[in-house]
Amino acid sequence: MKARCQAELLVYPSKLMMLASGRTTNLMGMTQELARNDSGWYSTTRMSVVLFFIDGLGIGARGSQNPFDGLPDAEPLALFSNEDAPSIHGGIVVPTDARMGIEGRPQSASGQTTILTGINVPQLLGYHKQGFPNAAMLEILREHSIFLQLKRAGVGPVTFANTYTQLFFEERPRWVSATTAAMEAAGVPFRQVADLKAGRAVFHDFTNQLLIERGEDVTLRSAEQAAEVLASIAAENRFTLYEYFITDKIGHKQDLQLARTTLQNLARLIRELLIHVDLNNTSVILTSDHGNIEDLSSRNHTLNMVPTIVWGQDQNRIASRIATLADITPAIVDTLTGKPSLKNTDSVEAGSSESSL
Repeated sequence: MKARCQAELLVYPSKLMMLASGRTTNLMGMTQELARNDSGWYSTTRMSVVLFFIDGLGIGARGSQNPFDGLPDAEPLALFSNEDAPSIHGGIVVPTDARMGIEGRPQSASGQTTILTGINVPQLLGYHKQGFPNAAMLEILREHSIFLQLKRAGVGPVTFANTYTQLFFEERPRWVSATTAAMEAAGVPFRQVADLKAGRAVFHDFTNQLLIERGEDVTLRSAEQAAEVLASIAAENRFTLYEYFITDKIGHKQDLQLARTTLQNLARLIRELLIHVDLNNTSVILTSDHGNIEDLSSRNHTLNMVPTIVWGQDQNRIASRIATLADITPAIVDTLTGKPSLKNTDSVEAGSSESSL
């Protein structure tokens, strides 16, 4: 790796230092601004992270039950068990454990709470939890939400890119998603339909078809258009979360043709996002909470590993840290702060362990 360095005098509040500064380009063509002090070289590039969450996406075996098998234009989502997993744009694929030491099928509430806090919720509470977070999980989210961890560390702005409709506020459901609880814990503003129409939000159905069917005055979006909006949101924030959960719904319906067309369009969104995001100073992390859509022979979630794919800046260090869903938040917080984040369930009290909704 070559670096063109130029000595310059930098003044810090505490002392004067003679530093060498420069720029380096790695084998992936990514450029970093560098500076050097007595401890060696370090990056001065302002890092950002995009977390792209897909509900119900596992790494399954080939066969007629798997909608990815033989599906064209499905990169980077078409991954198969016991096969090498190269990814576009130099992405690093990490098969990730969603069971986390607890018997039974991984579920949405416990998996998503784990992803968004770095706390191994199934291990802490002793069970996997379907649907929405219960009281014990909401308590964990209020104290350890990734948004809150970053806010406490002085990292901002942070955002959730998804659109909320007015109906959510008028008829707020009794139980909310892990994502909603995570953002509310840190006071992250909601993006609404007006933001979507202004190009400042993306609906979970990024085509807007479901919004139109509900009577919202919005226009259809292509995957390319949605990717441009999501990339523009990411460019304005240090941390951006986007979630997509139609995959899990289709998996429960066991609709093969709908699964194939949906996965192709979702893959197109991701490919376009990677084109529009500046991977020189952004890490894009794709992950899921459990398997489902990769095996339509059953309506149930699968026991398969889930994919975590990391692109862009700092991808090697991030990927090397991830083994289970509990490693996602610590890797992101460490990337954006340079400091280790909480990862020890022993320091968390579970509170209520009720398992009903």
